[in-house]
Amino acid sequence: MSTSNGTIFPPATPEMSKKRADLAPDQVKAFRNFSKKVFKKGALDGKTKQLIAVASAHITQCPYCIKGHTKQAKQKGATNEEIMEAIWVASEMRAGGAYAHAALALDEMEEMDNKS
Repeated sequence: MSTSNGTIFPPATPEMSKKRADLAPDQVKAFRNFSKKVFKKGALDGKTKQLIAVASAHITQCPYCIKGHTKQAKQKGATNEEIMEAIWVASEMRAGGAYAHAALALDEMEEMDNKS
């Protein structure tokens, strides 16, 4: 499946943002305020927060977040190596989650085998 311009995801545009805001203005305002608070410098600096966001975006597989937070991480001084290392941490965590959830399948297999 692809969009009319041949891409899998439509490009993020100001028009798309406006449409979202027009359709749910209160929610968009709340989300933007929440985002500002989350990324405000606190115990973690901006670069670290953006590296976490890049890693998280890879786990959630949000292409818009990957692009946006990678750009912001670079703007906050993250190196290409730091960004890639964050992505590898995310990869390990995602793989670890699949490995850990194998316990559910093992439990179900055992239960089904015991019914036979």
